[in-house]
Amino acid sequence: MKIPELLAPAGDMEKLNMAVRYGADAVYLAGTSFGMRSFAGNFSPEELPAAVQLAHEHGVKVHVTVNTMARGDELERLPAHLELLNGCGVDALIVADLGAFRLAQKYAPRCELHVSTQVSVANHASAAAWHELGAKRVVLARELSLEEIAAIRAKTPSSLELEVFAHGAMCVSYSGRCLLSNYMTGRDSNRGACAQPCRYQYYLMEEKRPGEYFPVFEDEKGTYIMNSRDMCMIDHLDDLMRVGVDCIKIEGRAKSAYYAAVVTGAYRHVLDDLAAGRPPDPVWRDEVEHISHRHYSTGFFYGQPGQYYEDSRYIREYQVVAIVEDCDAEGRARCSLRNKFAEGDELEAVGPDLRPFAFEAASLQDADGARIPEIRTPQARFSLLLPRQVPAWTILRHRVELSAR
Repeated sequence: MKIPELLAPAGDMEKLNMAVRYGADAVYLAGTSFGMRSFAGNFSPEELPAAVQLAHEHGVKVHVTVNTMARGDELERLPAHLELLNGCGVDALIVADLGAFRLAQKYAPRCELHVSTQVSVANHASAAAWHELGAKRVVLARELSLEEIAAIRAKTPSSLELEVFAHGAMCVSYSGRCLLSNYMTGRDSNRGACAQPCRYQYYLMEEKRPGEYFPVFEDEKGTYIMNSRDMCMIDHLDDLMRVGVDCIKIEGRAKSAYYAAVVTGAYRHVLDDLAAGRPPDPVWRDEVEHISHRHYSTGFFYGQPGQYYEDSRYIREYQVVAIVEDCDAEGRARCSLRNKFAEGDELEAVGPDLRPFAFEAASLQDADGARIPEIRTPQARFSLLLPRQVPAWTILRHRVELSAR
């Protein structure tokens, strides 16, 4: 079976570095306009060339989202943006609007065109039609089952690539076409500003009894009537390969650099194990439990996922304490602090191509080499002694209960 491309999120330069170094084949990101995650860090026109260069130096492709539903006055600015992306050496554009698709063909001819999941490609005729228009790839609707994906693969040209979301947040609305955020907050979900009101806890107020609130019950368990779980397909990547998927995508441009690193690394190792004919190492399945997430499901791949009414909380049981900047052969690591910790604390290390391991924090020194019992100032440089040498960009973390209640 073909090993699919691993496409990871890169919301800003730190997340890009993490995705690249932890094993992504390609990353997707956005400029400061025309992208569906306006609250991710994103990349300015000055940063985009540097981002593309960094990725290409590591053999990683860059896909840029141009997938908002642009209004007429905004469309006038699109050609210049497309020319910038074309000149930067961007590998592919992810487009949702037919007009933007045509403009991309004119102003960014060097870039492949990928059709966004928001187009809701859910059958072979739609996929083939986009291919005839010039699309290299379609990002399939998230509501499809494995059997439906297999049917699309069987009835479309092999030169058309199929991409699916395999991990991350899911939207209660069909392929992300939601207006709830617009009505409730004035933030347009189809133009990158969703406030996620589907995660709110709702009550009912009767017209003639103002101020009296009544819970909205789906059943006896609670009131999260639009809540959705996160997707996790790390246990089923062989099934995605079997149906002919060319690319698996990790959601999360607005999530943390830690998330980008750990999830990318976990999926990279499982894909590599499958490619080598090895049973996947269970440590990588365990890794996706170590990032902030909602309760997991397998989406629609095996049928209707069902609703989850208990709560909308994030499960968060680990916290990043530091990032390793370099490490010598004896294991003396120079680091940048993210959250305070002290000598003797139990920590874990996970890094690029590094199997996670636990250790006790030892021999803490400040930037001048003086011994210190703990380190507290965010971004402060310090060093500590690790049990072994680790690569730069290794993450040090500790277990702490931070889940919302």
